Amino acid sequence: MSTPRLLEIKDLRVEFKVYGGVLKVLDGVNFSVNAGEKVGLVGETGCGKTTTMKAILRILPIPPARIAGGEIFFKGQDILRMRKRDLSKVRGSGISMIFQDPTAALNPVFTIGEQLGAVVQHARPENRRLSKRKIRDKAIIPLKEVALADPERLLDSYPIQLSGGMRQRVCIGMALATDPELLIADEPGTSLDVTIQDQVLRLLRVLVEEKGTSVILITHTLGVVRETTDRVYVMYAGNMVEEAHTRKLFAEPLHPYTQGLMQAVPKLTGGGIAEGIPGRIPSYLDPPPGCRFHTRCPRVMDICRRQKPPFFKVDEEHQVACFLYDQNHDRHKEETATL
Repeated sequence: MSTPRLLEIKDLRVEFKVYGGVLKVLDGVNFSVNAGEKVGLVGETGCGKTTTMKAILRILPIPPARIAGGEIFFKGQDILRMRKRDLSKVRGSGISMIFQDPTAALNPVFTIGEQLGAVVQHARPENRRLSKRKIRDKAIIPLKEVALADPERLLDSYPIQLSGGMRQRVCIGMALATDPELLIADEPGTSLDVTIQDQVLRLLRVLVEEKGTSVILITHTLGVVRETTDRVYVMYAGNMVEEAHTRKLFAEPLHPYTQGLMQAVPKLTGGGIAEGIPGRIPSYLDPPPGCRFHTRCPRVMDICRRQKPPFFKVDEEHQVACFLYDQNHDRHKEETATL
């Protein structure tokens, strides 16, 4: 029996109108999450990971952003065509998001109790009739769940009075206070030191497993993805380039970009400085035709410069957007070039 599909993104395209023209940021993104599944999303800074997640919640600034095409289905309903009332329900108890910067996510002029209380109050219709005392009692619960000491005192504190790790725990508590079916964690440990980051990620993993919540984890840290996710998407310049079960991806990365990411990870055994990927992400104002990675790819072929590769299914657990794995393409007729 197949696992029900909770979230499915089909051919999503997002553009931003700027002074110099139109940034074509997302170029036909396809992405899915099953019920109870933990999915990782990795890629360089600026590749479109956060833009994709904000599109799911419809919190992109419009303008300058514009959904140029595609569909986003949550439990079979298209989020992009939802009325405000239905969208509010999805944001209330369907999908929650932990933003990567807790300082920016928390309003500095309101106490933790006021902000957490507002989340609890609007999470479910029945909570809106509760007294301030009962709302406060409910607001203490998520602070206890994220292992924050003296939660009663913290409710009366302002974000500036808390450390970075405490603020991030508060954000996790706020995201889980609504008992969401899907949690989006956008680099939840980026602004923290390594020790606190590990504590926060461990705490998050325990909480979502206890609640049975589906998770999308956005991170730069491949080790975190390897330890905490069931399946991984690799994103490059607004495109998904590889998707596989986690163990499969790390055992056999196929796309040249994924291979480059793996090679760039420093080894504990030493062996000199890890090699990076030559070049940089192309300009979204004037992206290259064909595969957007072809300007940096060591195995580029002529077809890569002309056509955008679709996903080619390697096996039941692995697919890759690269013409190297097109069984119908006669690669002997292509001239392989190097950058």
